[in-house]
Amino acid sequence: MTPQEFVKRGAEILAAQPFSRLLGVEIGAVAPGRVELRLAMKPELLQQHGFAHGGVLSYLADNALTFAGGTALASDALTSEYKINYLRPAVGELLIARAESVNAGRTQAVCRCDVFAVKDGVEKLCAVAQGTIVKLQQDA
Repeated sequence: MTPQEFVKRGAEILAAQPFSRLLGVEIGAVAPGRVELRLAMKPELLQQHGFAHGGVLSYLADNALTFAGGTALASDALTSEYKINYLRPAVGELLIARAESVNAGRTQAVCRCDVFAVKDGVEKLCAVAQGTIVKLQQDA
């Protein structure tokens, strides 16, 4: 696939996810084993202290991990497990999740993700995640 085809396919996958559409997530970039997802911040995504809600960061990391794993496995994929560490409050106009496959086998990929908050053009790392992504097995 060309880079443009990867981005187009990524956009189609996001468009098929009602929750991603609700949040307004966009593909920044996608390539085999790598993805960047972007989410413009809006008041509905904040918690009571004015930071991005942890669930928003977690969703973004989870989806980015699965995209990276799915492209590494060249398959539809699901998250088997993941862990996230929140490093600092996410404050800004934009969240960016960048994920990559660390290792991919026949049926699973281990991936990592960094989530950044962008404020006034400056990116600050606010969360890191790691997960295991598995090929989607179709029932016979």
